[in-house]
Amino acid sequence: MSTTVTAPSSFIRNIITEDLQAGKNEGRVVTRFPPEPNGYLHIGHAKSICLNFSLAGDFGGRCHLRMDDTNPEKESDEYAEAIKEMVHWLGFEWGEHLYYASDYYEQLYQYAADLVKAGKAFVCSLNAEQMREHRGTLTEPGNASPYRERSVEENLDLFARMRSGEFEDGAHTLRAKIDMASPNMNLRDPVIYRIQRAHHYRTGDTWCIYPMYDFAHPVSDAIEGITHSICTLEFEDHRPLYDWFLAQLPQLPHPQQIEFARLNLGYTVMSKRKLLELVEKGDVQGWDDPRMPSLVGLRRRGFTPGAIRTFCERIGVGKSDSWIDMGVLEDCVREELNETAPRAMGVLNPLKVVIENYPEGQEETFEAPVHPQKPEMGTRTVPFSREIYIERDDFMEDPPKKFFRLGPGREVRLRCAYFIKCEEVVRDEQSGEIIELRCSYDPETRGGSAPDGRKVKGTIHWVSAAHALDAEVRLYDRLFTVSNPGAKSGGDYREALNPESLKVLKGCKLEPGLAEAAPASTYQFERQGYFCVDAESSTQAPVFNRTVTLRDSWAKQA
Repeated sequence: MSTTVTAPSSFIRNIITEDLQAGKNEGRVVTRFPPEPNGYLHIGHAKSICLNFSLAGDFGGRCHLRMDDTNPEKESDEYAEAIKEMVHWLGFEWGEHLYYASDYYEQLYQYAADLVKAGKAFVCSLNAEQMREHRGTLTEPGNASPYRERSVEENLDLFARMRSGEFEDGAHTLRAKIDMASPNMNLRDPVIYRIQRAHHYRTGDTWCIYPMYDFAHPVSDAIEGITHSICTLEFEDHRPLYDWFLAQLPQLPHPQQIEFARLNLGYTVMSKRKLLELVEKGDVQGWDDPRMPSLVGLRRRGFTPGAIRTFCERIGVGKSDSWIDMGVLEDCVREELNETAPRAMGVLNPLKVVIENYPEGQEETFEAPVHPQKPEMGTRTVPFSREIYIERDDFMEDPPKKFFRLGPGREVRLRCAYFIKCEEVVRDEQSGEIIELRCSYDPETRGGSAPDGRKVKGTIHWVSAAHALDAEVRLYDRLFTVSNPGAKSGGDYREALNPESLKVLKGCKLEPGLAEAAPASTYQFERQGYFCVDAESSTQAPVFNRTVTLRDSWAKQA
């Protein structure tokens, strides 16, 4: 097998390359992505997905998708199916290698019994509070359980009776017998099994004892023949326990655990507990709210799998935690959509314009490029009539010197259409608000250029009033006002929620061709940003979500 890959180098790739050159694992590379099906995946999981699947692919190996479903009270088939959908959406395939920790419950039980037989595990009858009292502190050793020296025979009998359902929840646990004086708290006789009468979404009520993650994970890795168990940095202190379990079960292969820094993305939170809290407290409208860092939320907002993969590659793989600015992810999205998104005109805050010298009842059409840099994408037809809408911000009654858009007596170019000049401003009699502009047009400037060679500095977008598609546009922005919402000690991260993270605009005017836009399709509204057709949109009530602005508006504020 070749050990030469074209992907960017990283310390993990270097380790795998050295293993292959040394003939370790018989030249095999087998990784896995092992989510717990207790929530929806977020952008942090995307980094792990991309890393594990890409490493396996680049080195000619395979990557498993495994649901580490050992906590039935928090897991569900809904989450498991959503995980599979998102891994597939990101562009990765696991083929026949879909597994569940619950597939191994019988094997895990037998391996736990082997630990008991070897004198490496015992049944403990301390309750949770007593166990905490015995555990010690970071500076003081723990105290051994009074049940630590039960005989092998008694432990096997109690463990079997735990499985048969003879005891109440919490009456006993199975614990590893390691070292209560270890400076690593994870090695102080950790719990391997607990009694938990809970309905499992796959195994039903077959089991009333369930393995702990720290035991199920390494053993499941070994059962599947994983060679490189790649996980985030918070598991570094758990690695000695991972290795200890496998060392006590020499009949199993011993995968190598390698830790990398998790993704900390600015202006959001990456804890599933906190994300669930945002959903349950109504701060967002669900897991797929486009403000959420969940993959279903990012997809609904219009973020593409390719942009997310590019982002994960760009930020790289390190060994120390760091914060990545949200702007890095947004730039990846802009770069892709700039190349792929068809263009359209959309007026989000419409101001009516009447072109007084344009014949009443007359209509015409203009050809506009679908993408100005990609002629192969073709053209689109844009209708034009006497009454149009322009963006309210494109007019100022008393414009400053460097304002090159429309003002009284000023001339601008309508994109792909004509030059128009503002002749009169019409106000509401009660409020004094500007409600309409009366303009004239130069019929000799059809297509946007003047035969006499005169120039105008401003070009604005527009939509024909007679043909406009009425739509709702949702302007999504960053969910929090600070880069690290949880940084303040003792503070409530929810206090930093951004009240401007969602603005809903009704009565927006769009090109009529967008009436046929399919859900999830993305467009660049010229001069506005990139917008995605919402999943719940319909031809009767079209809804567009802003994916990202044309530029990083937050960078300007910094």
